[in-house]
Amino acid sequence: MISRGEDVEADALKKRGWSISAIARHLGRDRKTVRAYLNGEREPGVRRSSLPDPLEPYTDYLKARFADNRHIWASALYDEVVPLGYRESYVSFARQLRLAELRPHCEACAGVRGREYIEIEHPPGKEIQWDWFERKAPWGGKTHILLGALSHSGRFRGKLAISEDQPHLVEAMDGVLRRLGGTTGVWRTDRLSTVIVPGSRDVQASFAPVAKHYGAIVEPCPPRRGNRKGVVEAAVRFACGRWWRTMTATTPEQAQLSLDRFCETIADQRLRPPGRFQDPSPDGVSEWPTVAELAATEPLMALPAACYPATLQTSVTVDDNSSVAFRGNRYSVAPGLRGSELVLRHRLGSATLEIASASGLLLATHNLAPDGFGKVVRSLEHKNALEAVVLDSFTTAKPCERKGNCPPGPDARAEAELLLASLGPEVKVDLGAYARLVEGMAGNE
Repeated sequence: MISRGEDVEADALKKRGWSISAIARHLGRDRKTVRAYLNGEREPGVRRSSLPDPLEPYTDYLKARFADNRHIWASALYDEVVPLGYRESYVSFARQLRLAELRPHCEACAGVRGREYIEIEHPPGKEIQWDWFERKAPWGGKTHILLGALSHSGRFRGKLAISEDQPHLVEAMDGVLRRLGGTTGVWRTDRLSTVIVPGSRDVQASFAPVAKHYGAIVEPCPPRRGNRKGVVEAAVRFACGRWWRTMTATTPEQAQLSLDRFCETIADQRLRPPGRFQDPSPDGVSEWPTVAELAATEPLMALPAACYPATLQTSVTVDDNSSVAFRGNRYSVAPGLRGSELVLRHRLGSATLEIASASGLLLATHNLAPDGFGKVVRSLEHKNALEAVVLDSFTTAKPCERKGNCPPGPDARAEAELLLASLGPEVKVDLGAYARLVEGMAGNE
């Protein structure tokens, strides 16, 4: 083997008219070796193995098997070639199979890695991209966070939700749009079943009125092409790494405030490459704009006065104080329902909360308190009824003496006598009689 430097030198000497023998003597190499490198038969810097390739006899068989199934496991192929005479280990087989590059490429299963791509133009104010991500919450259970990112500037906002069903999606979308200050003409999503009919590009019939309410066109990503909405994917990675992992909030309301502060400060101060967004300055030096500066130039459409009137519905359990929890506050129900499962209904855009039984019977209606205030909203009727129940169960009697001496009383002793009498006459044993019997037996001896 000769080095790449020697190969360059040999090539230059050959172009000067040197013979193979002269070049070999100059480099101190064999003539056949120099000739092979100059003719391109060998690659400089790569040592040719003197051992035969153990996989070569099985190459045609492996190609045929990959033609049958390009996704067949290497371990399954190893099980097949061992009876055919292959004697190397599985680790060697897998390495040789990988180096030989026998497995054909499958475009349909390749995903987004390794694909050719081209930059997508994102005009200002044209498109917003949506995506959910969920995490295990410090306050228990899972929380779902919807991010909406402007494709041009990369500005994003988020909204926490307890579910990814359609009403919660609508509420989260409205919250994100109002934090952004408007909407774009196109909404880009992946194939969410709450937005897109599975297996098609059609918008769900229940979601179409939502898009019309905001005047947006819904554009689904191509199947299995997550990089089409790469702006919001990058926003999800950024928010998870820079905000969620270091968040100190202990309630959903605190987490929402923390996310809003993060988006308005750290996220909006990110720098963007100048070449994509502005012409170079006359001196050839351009300053990098921030996300906030780019977002300020995006023309967004105005939002409707109120959120689309979807109806949120969730199940809750009645607490000991005859109330149910909803978004950081508690709302009363009639006493006597402790531990029961009830259904809460809230129509987005309204200021009321309905409490119904599992069968749908309306039990109470309350005005909503601001989220996270820790307020107890109790109607006068429920308050009076609960006070009556509490007073009825109230007593001034002295507590029982739990550690005092309490021997059996007359009634207990009488019952004990009856139980003993039911056992029959008492059998009495005279130990003196036994002693006399033993002495008599000893005298007879």
